Amino acid sequence: MTPAVLLLFLVGYFGLLLGVAYVTSRKSADNATFFVANRNAKWYMVAFGMIGTALSGVTFISVPGAVGKSDFGYFQFILGNAVGFIIIAYVLLPLYYRMNLTSIYTYLEERLGHRSYKTGAMIFLVSRTIGSAFRLYLVAIILQRFIFDAWNVPFAATIILCLLLIWLYTNKGGLKTIIVTDMLQTFFLLLAVILSIYFMADSLGLGLVQTIETVKESSYSQIFFWEDALGNRAHFWKHFIGGIFVTIGMTGLDQDLMQKNLSMKTIGEAQTNMLTFTGIFVVINLFFLAVGALLYIYAGQNGIDVAALPTPDYLYPEIALHHLAILPGIIFMMGLTAATFATTDSALTALTTSFCVDFLNFNKKADPNDRALVKTRNRVHFAFSLIMLLVILVFWVINDDSVVNAIFTAASYTYGPLLGLFAFGILTKRQVTDRLVPYICLLSPLLCYVLNTYFITPYTNYAIGFELIVYNGILTWLMLWATSSRQFIKG
Repeated sequence: MTPAVLLLFLVGYFGLLLGVAYVTSRKSADNATFFVANRNAKWYMVAFGMIGTALSGVTFISVPGAVGKSDFGYFQFILGNAVGFIIIAYVLLPLYYRMNLTSIYTYLEERLGHRSYKTGAMIFLVSRTIGSAFRLYLVAIILQRFIFDAWNVPFAATIILCLLLIWLYTNKGGLKTIIVTDMLQTFFLLLAVILSIYFMADSLGLGLVQTIETVKESSYSQIFFWEDALGNRAHFWKHFIGGIFVTIGMTGLDQDLMQKNLSMKTIGEAQTNMLTFTGIFVVINLFFLAVGALLYIYAGQNGIDVAALPTPDYLYPEIALHHLAILPGIIFMMGLTAATFATTDSALTALTTSFCVDFLNFNKKADPNDRALVKTRNRVHFAFSLIMLLVILVFWVINDDSVVNAIFTAASYTYGPLLGLFAFGILTKRQVTDRLVPYICLLSPLLCYVLNTYFITPYTNYAIGFELIVYNGILTWLMLWATSSRQFIKG
C-alpha cells in the first residue's frame, strides 16, 4: 500500500462528498436548512447517519488498540451508553420538542436564567471544540504517518487540508448536507469494519465459525470485571455508570447529536431514531472489539512487535496498511476517514448553530434567513474551523496520553457542569442565583481535579474512571442547590 494510492483514494472520497454537498444545497442554503434541515429529515436517514457521528475515528482506532490492555472491558461502557440513549429518548427529547428548540441550551434561559443559558452554551462550545479536535487529531496523525510523510508535508498542512475540505462541503447545506453525507460515511464505516474482520480472519486461515470461536476463546475476550471495586478503573459499575452519564452529557446535552434529532417532524420519529441507533451502536462496538482481538492474534502469529509502536492506536493501521493486501488497506482508510470526518463535519455545524443562536440570537431576529445573517453564519463557520486548527496543533504539541482516554477524561471535566445544570433544572423547581452559575461551573471541575490529584489518588486506593462525570455533575448540582432561592418557580 503506497502513499500515492492512499492519496488518490482520499481525493476521490472527498470528490464524492463535495458532489453530495452540491446536490443537497443547490436549491436552498438558508439558515433553516443549515441549522435544522428545514425540520423535514427522515428518521431512518438520521438514525443510520448518527452511527458514523457517534463512533468517530476514536472507536475505529483506539477501541481495537485498547483490547490488548483492557480486553473487551470497554463493552461495559457501551452497555451504559445504551441505557443513556434510552434516557435521552424518553426524558430529554420530549422536553426539547415541547419547547420547539433549535439550540437545546435555550431551555436553560427559560428555566434558570440568562447567565445560566450563556454558561451552558459556552461549556458546549469549549467541550465540543476540544472533543472534535482530539478526534480529528487522531486521524491526522495516521494520515501524516502513512501518507504525507512520504512527501515531507508538515503536520500543520495536513490539518489545514482536512479542515478546508470539511468546510467546503458543509459551508452551504449544513445539517441538510450532513444528514446525507453521514449516511454515506456510516455505510463506508460499517462496510470497513465487517470487511476488516473478513480480511483478518482470511489472513489467519479462519472461517466464520472458527473466527467466532477464536475470538471467544482468546485471552482478550473478557467483558466483565468485578474485582477490586475501589482500585480497578475497569470495574463494571465504574464503566457502566460512567457510560450512562457520559452519554447523557456528550449526546443528550450536546447540540451536535441533538441537532439531528431536532430535524425530524415529530417526537415519535425522534424517539424511534434514538432506539434504532442504540441497537446498531451496541452491535457495531462489539464488532470493533472483535477486530481488536483479531489484530493482536495476527500480530502474535506474524511476529509484529506491538510494544515497538508509538501507541496501541497504531496497531490497526500498521497491520492494514503494511501487512495485508491493497484492498484491505483501502477498506481500512475508507472506514477511518468516514468515521472521523462524519464526526468533524457534524461538530462544525453544531458549533456554528450554537454560536449563531445562543450568542448572536439568530432565533430572535425578525427574519433568521436574512442574507446578512447567512453571511454572518458563513463567517462563524469558517472561524470555528480556524479555532479547531489551533486546538489540534496545541494538542499535537502537548499530548502524551491515549486519545480515547484523553477524550473521555476531558469530557468528564467539561460536560459535568452541563449535566449538573440540566439535572437541577429538570429535577427541581428551585430558582438558582443566576449570577453565580458561571463561577459554580468553573469551580466544580476545578475542585474535582484538585480532589482527585492531591487527595484521592495519593491517599486512597480508589481509582476514578469514567464515573468522574457523575461526581462533577453532583458537585455542580449541590452548589446550585446551596446557592438557590427558597422561592419555588411555578409549573
